Amino acid sequence: MIFHCQSQRLKMKIQTFPIPSIFRFLHLGTLSLAISSLLISCRSYNSLNVNMALNSLYTDEQPALSGNGRFLAFVSNRNGKRNILLYDLQQQQFVDIPRLNRRDAIAESPSISNNARYIVYTASDAGRPEIELYDRLTNRWQVLTLGYRGWLRNPSISADGRYIVFESGRRGQWDLEVIDRGPLIELDIVDGSSVESEILGLPSLEESN
Repeated sequence: MIFHCQSQRLKMKIQTFPIPSIFRFLHLGTLSLAISSLLISCRSYNSLNVNMALNSLYTDEQPALSGNGRFLAFVSNRNGKRNILLYDLQQQQFVDIPRLNRRDAIAESPSISNNARYIVYTASDAGRPEIELYDRLTNRWQVLTLGYRGWLRNPSISADGRYIVFESGRRGQWDLEVIDRGPLIELDIVDGSSVESEILGLPSLEESN
């Protein structure tokens, strides 16, 4: 009896030989436990390998690229639920976005500002979608269309994060509407510095020069 455990970097093969009948019952539990542990380890390795890669064996769709070309947001079901993920193309790793994905809402159609400080998307928690805005600097989200009458879809945010355009079905057909967040908001940075440097209080590229 031969068991195979294969992944991109891990290849194992266990071969078991016939066990005398007098010991078969005694060793059955130990053998089963060892095989189960091996299979769990192999599954865990593959799961980790899949989750860390940009592309996966799961459905990844609705990509949105930041204005500076560094960040990529998309919808994926690789974690057992449709979530919005943010990937840093420069560092080749996923970026943590706590509190954006929630168990009580399905997030779709992401759009990101110039440096991915702001992420706008639709979220459905009661069958009707709302447009929400996530701030990566504060890790907080807010509903932008609370009380809005009519269906909406496909929001897109401007590079500085002030304006959001979306498709509206309020008049019985798909029209375009624009949300102006106002002149008093903190605009996304366009000087080459990152949201991470803003969090740490580091100077921008212009200030350092």
